[in-house]
Amino acid sequence: MSFKFTCLLLLFSVLSFAQVKGKITDEKGQPIAFASITVENTSRGTSSNEKGEYELFNTRQEGTIYVNFQYLGYKTQRIAVLLKSEAIVLNVKMLEEEFMMADIVIKVGENLADPIIRNAIKSKDSNTKNTSKFTADFYSKGNLKLLKLPKFVSIGVNGQEEVNKIDSLNPNVIYLSETVSKITYQKPDKIKEHIVASKISGNDNGYSFNTAKETFYDFYDETINLNKRVDVKMISPLAKNAFNYYKYKLEGTFFDGTYLINKIKVIPKRDKEPVFEGYIYIVEDSWAIYGVELDALGYRMQEPIIDKLELVQNYSYQASLKNWIKNVQSIDFIGGMLGVKLQAKFSYVFSNYHFVDHFDAKTFSNELVSFDADANKVDQSYWDQHRQIPLTDEEQKDYQVKDSLMIIKNSAAYIDSLDRKNNRFKIGGLLTGYTYKNTLKGYTLSYEGLADIKSLGFNTVQGWNIGNEFKFVKTNKDKGSVTDIGAVLNYGFAEDRLRAVGTVQHLFNKIDRKKLSVTGGSTIAQFNADQPISKLLNSASTLLFKDNYMKLYNREFVNATYSQEVYNGITAEGTLEYNQRKALFNNTDYVIFNRDKAYTSNHPLDPENYTHAGFEQHHLVKAKIGAQFNFAQKYISLPNQKVNIPSAKFPVLSVNFEKAFAASDNKYQYDLLSASITQELGVSNKGEFNYHLKAGKFFGADDIAFMDYHHFNGNQTHVNLEGKYMNAFNLLPYYELSTNKAYAEIHLEHNFKGYIMNKIPLLDLLQWNLVLGYHNAITTDRNPYQEFTAGFSNIGIGKFRGLRVDYVRSLQHGVSKDGIMIGLTLLNK
Repeated sequence: MSFKFTCLLLLFSVLSFAQVKGKITDEKGQPIAFASITVENTSRGTSSNEKGEYELFNTRQEGTIYVNFQYLGYKTQRIAVLLKSEAIVLNVKMLEEEFMMADIVIKVGENLADPIIRNAIKSKDSNTKNTSKFTADFYSKGNLKLLKLPKFVSIGVNGQEEVNKIDSLNPNVIYLSETVSKITYQKPDKIKEHIVASKISGNDNGYSFNTAKETFYDFYDETINLNKRVDVKMISPLAKNAFNYYKYKLEGTFFDGTYLINKIKVIPKRDKEPVFEGYIYIVEDSWAIYGVELDALGYRMQEPIIDKLELVQNYSYQASLKNWIKNVQSIDFIGGMLGVKLQAKFSYVFSNYHFVDHFDAKTFSNELVSFDADANKVDQSYWDQHRQIPLTDEEQKDYQVKDSLMIIKNSAAYIDSLDRKNNRFKIGGLLTGYTYKNTLKGYTLSYEGLADIKSLGFNTVQGWNIGNEFKFVKTNKDKGSVTDIGAVLNYGFAEDRLRAVGTVQHLFNKIDRKKLSVTGGSTIAQFNADQPISKLLNSASTLLFKDNYMKLYNREFVNATYSQEVYNGITAEGTLEYNQRKALFNNTDYVIFNRDKAYTSNHPLDPENYTHAGFEQHHLVKAKIGAQFNFAQKYISLPNQKVNIPSAKFPVLSVNFEKAFAASDNKYQYDLLSASITQELGVSNKGEFNYHLKAGKFFGADDIAFMDYHHFNGNQTHVNLEGKYMNAFNLLPYYELSTNKAYAEIHLEHNFKGYIMNKIPLLDLLQWNLVLGYHNAITTDRNPYQEFTAGFSNIGIGKFRGLRVDYVRSLQHGVSKDGIMIGLTLLNK
């Protein structure tokens, strides 16, 4: 089938199924985007696109209906339409609303908007009571455009010569997707969504996640979470404490039919708080929401990459319910950084509501979203009947070009040709790395390269050391399985020794995540298996300050591990491991600065003992079993994958048992029972409280090897580059409290997310977050070690806010110690 013929077929199919279509403009002929179009006294409706174009589907085949055209700031149009068997073209010109002020006596100091807002707040329960449980149809469309790119950056498109044969690719649209689903919802947070159709431009195997689950922004709630990444909750203009955050101004009133609508301007009292600005429309007497036009600025959301987010909601009146329900929502935002500028538009249509008094107890489960097996394979005729918002010319072109290119790129000849081109070896690959890929057979072979900066390091045992990794990965997309075979080499120059570790790992599927891995070889290891000091940080500390905190031993081992999610939220893991340990000593005194200072020994507890490393050479076998419980875990079901979503309402519990046996000397054998519990709790708009509690007890472990002790994750560098604030201590020496008896750890932290700082004049300009913390290490043979911390996160300039600084005071044996901790939180806000 030719490309032109396909386009004609698509065009005719659209015309065949469109019942009412047209364009919505203002008096000057300018298109009105995202206007609400509904069939009166029903919940059937749609929205206009960016060009003002609309198509109304699923109406009766014949007869007269009344169609309401509604857009905030314009007069609602009620038009009678006589349906016929063929499509009807109905273009609508909307007139700007004529706002009027109520003819009432204004008392001195009285704000006309305040009593309206107070009534709306008081009426929230009554306005949501009969609309809090429903089923509905849902449609979404997402469009991400590239507006600006630095001149030194270029985006290459594989197969550009093939694209040119079809059409010229518009590089602005970098993502386009649509979703059609059936939703079942009950306030405040119960949802079941089944996705019937999912489409991503240029990807016939992808699944769009523009789901209804992520779009329930309800301004009847106290807070709105627009940025789940950092969990900053925006204050609703109708929150019970809204007057602490907003001022209101009545801009005017107008009638929609017989209903008087109040247009109220929402004005933040303080600029840096998590607040909206814009307009909210309230219906007189019922005090229901008629619509919202609210902006959220990026710095108020603590998402500096976003400049401004615009959220618009349109509500329509349901006579049978005597209430107003949301039928159209749009979210637009512009943002970027480092010279890159992006614009995103997401449009949502809720239609065919069916409200109920109650749902069956089994209606909702932990499965939030499910997909039809062929959701991403539905044909064009389906989209022609169910696409609620017409595509713009730009979007049609993007689908045509990218889908046509996809056919070419998925052909065996093209894939083989592209692989041959990319697989050509160049001599520079010895330094930069090389990857051989066979896409058709689903495997890659890779070599990291001698210049891989991650493999370079320095420690006093190996001196300068460098490594490399070789890997073979085979993927089966249909089964969701992945086989990974690799080897990591590491050579220490001062020690003049090469070590190697090999791994064979197989992930059977991505549903219950059965995984088996076998690893073995010779490696150099920290006494604390959690590796509290990174290779990079230790190298800098050693070379610049001659502080060689990392203490190492030689480990030769074979490890076999099997894990699986045995039930939703319950993951079990078992490990059998053979270890042979040998002591190591310093082999170099090299340093860049501070040459007069001597390195400490490699003995973790005796820095002046250079002849004994703290243990004798030995071997033993370890068996470990454990389980992790994510209580009330939610999930999304794809045809070949399960995406888990931990519940914020319940903690995560881990329980483990470890047994060491078959040792070269019985004294190295022991049992260890341990557990941990952790949770992140959002505290309304007052920030986030985190806790992590750990405890364990050794049995028969009086003379075990030091690396088998429980080690508390300390830090003596005053730098935290890995965001480990809830599993580590800030000033504790790495091995000072290590124990082979009973132990416990307490880690508490509250990040106010600007709740306090945003209310302090001048300090609010900094946009910092106050963070308070407490840490406690408890053992049976020492006094507890405690740390109290107070600091600030979100420190930076403009869009660059990845710095955190804490003041720390430790206390033990009545002796206190003070310090400053500097950390990066780019990935750990």
